[in-house]
Amino acid sequence: MSATDLPSSSGTNRPGLKRVMGPRLLLLFIVGDILGTGIYALTGQVAGEVGGAAWLPFVVAFAVALITAFSYLELVTKYPRAAGAALYVHKAFGKHFLTFLVCFAVMCSGITSASAASRAFAANLVTGFGLDAGDGLILLIALGFMGLVLIVNLRGVSESLKANVLLTAVELAGLLLVVLISGYFIAGGNADFSRVVAFETASDKNVFLAVSTATSLAFFAMIGFEDSVNMAEETKDPARNFPRMMFTGLGITGLIYVLISVCAVAVVPVGRLASSETPLATVVQTAAPDFPISDMLPFISMFAVANSALINMLMASRLLYGMAEQGVLPPFLSRVHATRRTPQAAILFTTVIAFGLITFVSLNPDSPVVALLGGTTSLLLLMVFAGVHVAVLVLRRDRVEAPHFRAGRLMPVVGAVACVHLVLPWSSGRPADQYRIAGVLLLIGVVLWAVTWFTRRDASVPEAGRPDETAPH
Repeated sequence: MSATDLPSSSGTNRPGLKRVMGPRLLLLFIVGDILGTGIYALTGQVAGEVGGAAWLPFVVAFAVALITAFSYLELVTKYPRAAGAALYVHKAFGKHFLTFLVCFAVMCSGITSASAASRAFAANLVTGFGLDAGDGLILLIALGFMGLVLIVNLRGVSESLKANVLLTAVELAGLLLVVLISGYFIAGGNADFSRVVAFETASDKNVFLAVSTATSLAFFAMIGFEDSVNMAEETKDPARNFPRMMFTGLGITGLIYVLISVCAVAVVPVGRLASSETPLATVVQTAAPDFPISDMLPFISMFAVANSALINMLMASRLLYGMAEQGVLPPFLSRVHATRRTPQAAILFTTVIAFGLITFVSLNPDSPVVALLGGTTSLLLLMVFAGVHVAVLVLRRDRVEAPHFRAGRLMPVVGAVACVHLVLPWSSGRPADQYRIAGVLLLIGVVLWAVTWFTRRDASVPEAGRPDETAPH
């Protein structure tokens, strides 16, 4: 792998991407990318960690995301190219293996996120159709859904900004439905607001550790904002538009999440909320059991999480394909379908990993599958975010003439400390299984990288013990 294998800021004669995304479309992209599986599926699990004060972990997660956005904004306006964290880490440290780990961790986060979405899809389908299904049937539905994502991915998916606007509108409609129906229930004097300020933590955790654990999980609902940096080359005036729209998008989603968590706890007792795999559907059905529109929420949730799964599997397969194309992973992963022109080997490989993940975490009937996979996703991305914060500080020595956003001296430091705090086991309170899953996924990448490195190294020596006569002396 050479330096030319990775993105650089040097100019080329190739035409650049067309700048078609104005501030409004950028805002919709950011909001649509953040909304999805996390809030629809994990509100109950977050409440299960801290009790009725489920809004607090979402506030803390929002604060960490906001601080992380400062670092991303400095880097994306300083280097407005579509490469994201891998580009920033490579520019800062110049270590190809570290850059590979960052890229592979982002890819793995896409797989774990999509796997969590597939399980949430299955749970909402069962709820929507009123099926009396056990864990076995939910697992089969989740695997079947992931198989459907595989087929769509193999056929090729053309994503457009108009489609993103539609999907964002549906996801927002579902969340606003929860807020409005809960508000009607609360206005009738049926809610119990005393639960909203009540902390209920496990016996082995103090309040601080319980909030850290819940925040580690709630952060899964805030991810997605960092994907927008990959649209930098297609955004009009990124130095001006990115900061405004990033902060506005985070503010909108943060406010919605706090409202949802407050309404959910006020309407449904924490124990019942925590045990539900479809917490928002439970909230709506409790607040308005005779209201026909309440039956629509599981299907809206299915739509939201299905979109998350497809986008994440598309991202994961394309990242894997790109790494194989650059020669840092085995070349078979870069094979493209002859007629569809889709990266079929990378798609199949990432789907097999997703199948294994979904099955493995579902073997234990008491395992909170979506929480486990969602927590692993946030674990992987928080490690990447910590690297981005450090990269900001290192790259301050790289002077850029063009005007760009500055995160200040304190924000990157606070962000790095906060991300590391939410990663380490003794401070985040994460279950050990999240580290095992993340470790196995990264180990797969390291093994593939090592096999490729040794293969290319051996191929560069014509015969053992004989010098290469064609090599320059």
